[in-house]
Amino acid sequence: MTTATFDDAPGLARKPFYKRLYGQVLLAIVIGVLVGRFFPDIGVVLKPLGDIFIKLIRMMIAPIVFVTVVTGIAKMGSMRDVGRIGLKALIYFEVVSTLALLLGLVVGNIVRPGEGLNVDPQSLNTALVSSYVGSGEKLQFADFILKMVPETFVSALTSGDVLQVLVISVMFGLVLVRTGRGGGMIVGMLDEVADALFGVIEVIMYFAPIGAFGAMAFTVGKYGIGSLQQLGVLMLCFYATCALFIFGVLGAIARLSGFSLWRLLLYIRREIVLVLGTSTSESALPGLMAKLENLGVSKSVVGLVVPTGYSFNLDGIAIYLTMAALFIAQAMNIPLPLEQQLALLAVLLLTSKGAAAVTGAGFVTLAATLSSTHTLPVAGLALLLGIDRFMSEARAITNMIGNAVACVTVARWENAIDRERMAAVLSGRAPDDVPAAADGAGPDTVAVHMAMPSQLVGRSG
Repeated sequence: MTTATFDDAPGLARKPFYKRLYGQVLLAIVIGVLVGRFFPDIGVVLKPLGDIFIKLIRMMIAPIVFVTVVTGIAKMGSMRDVGRIGLKALIYFEVVSTLALLLGLVVGNIVRPGEGLNVDPQSLNTALVSSYVGSGEKLQFADFILKMVPETFVSALTSGDVLQVLVISVMFGLVLVRTGRGGGMIVGMLDEVADALFGVIEVIMYFAPIGAFGAMAFTVGKYGIGSLQQLGVLMLCFYATCALFIFGVLGAIARLSGFSLWRLLLYIRREIVLVLGTSTSESALPGLMAKLENLGVSKSVVGLVVPTGYSFNLDGIAIYLTMAALFIAQAMNIPLPLEQQLALLAVLLLTSKGAAAVTGAGFVTLAATLSSTHTLPVAGLALLLGIDRFMSEARAITNMIGNAVACVTVARWENAIDRERMAAVLSGRAPDDVPAAADGAGPDTVAVHMAMPSQLVGRSG
């Protein structure tokens, strides 16, 4: 069996762009856009390619989150440590996601992307958005709490709800800590299961370019480039706001925490491109957790912070919710005084926490919010249908980057990161990637590549 190779490792030749996973995904995105633009009928038919890849990734998320969180908590050895890290993470999530909501509100009021459209609510087809709107009952905090608790232990793993998986994982891990089994047979067995699960992810990643191609061909073929031109101001405004949040807010947090945001973005470039192609940050969750552990972050912090962030720290969706709500009000010439905007913001602070990091989750959350608060007509959502799929890329990428920054920041607070390892990886003095068979390695190296990130930390190139 041949020796595993590392991308960009010192002394090793860099693999050509087209042999890297992110290069293949980028090429697939470009080809998908061209197919959707010039052969829209074919593009629409290719939708299952993207759906199948996302389903393959999604089926692995619940078991990976479960074993990672359980083993991470169990190895902490103290319930006090678990509570401290969890509390710090939740405070961070609440503060940063509130800043994201406020940023969307401020930019929406300054730029006013919907002004001048003069849309008549009666002219909109409400049937287009009926499938996204719930019963319209008032949202209650108790409903949100009840949703966190699964019907059964097994249903949490089969429902696909990361929040429910977190609940049973934390409970299971705390029991292991309390009974002193953090280093026992159960944890050892779960570590072995985790090895196998991440190995399956590496195999699935072979199909990432095909999935990205199908997803992009369908999006452009179904909605057309024209939908981008129709509401281009909102699109441009939203993408610019996400960039402002990433390089402004998250950049400042990274600087205060002692690491370079730009170097971190280069380090997770493969995951960013993957999210761009699939329009969901879920597709990058397993790889992001592996990358952060390879960076030197404690496995316990990665296992607790990242999955929690995928339910509580969705910065891209937060920006979208406030900007989209203001756009609808402006397009329909509906006055929305400051007090009403703040009231809507208060509701969104809750509803944004319940949004899943999947394609279209922001749109569904906005629909549920408007139908329950009656602040704006739900029919206004029809204005966003044509471009929502194109905006989901920015939402998902912002979500993922936000959670990467959150994990490293909390790890720095907890002194739970190998700073020398992180500095070496981000500066290029150490391997900057978890070995991945999908990045162009031959089949003989697959077994070596299935090693867990914890086995790679500290290994020199």
